[in-house]
Amino acid sequence: MYILSVCGMGFGTSLMLLMEIQSMAKDHGYTVDGEATDLGSAKGKNCDLMVASSEIAAELSEGDIPVVYIDNLLDKEEIKEKVLPMIEKLFKE
Repeated sequence: MYILSVCGMGFGTSLMLLMEIQSMAKDHGYTVDGEATDLGSAKGKNCDLMVASSEIAAELSEGDIPVVYIDNLLDKEEIKEKVLPMIEKLFKE
């Protein structure tokens, strides 16, 4: 599975988000590859899932790739509650 974590600039916040997603996925037995990227670059990339802040996620939801909206990018519980079910669903497909 390949996940894009997206923020305005493509480093910092999105990198921390990706690291948290990968750690959480590993704790539940899933291997997740991914990339931290900026909003402009994300639109042209192929992936299984995009995870972004609620402020910019609406700009990503135009395609076929599912987008998970995170309100507080530092809230590990919110990330787990929203992202883990999508990872489980995508691994079953």
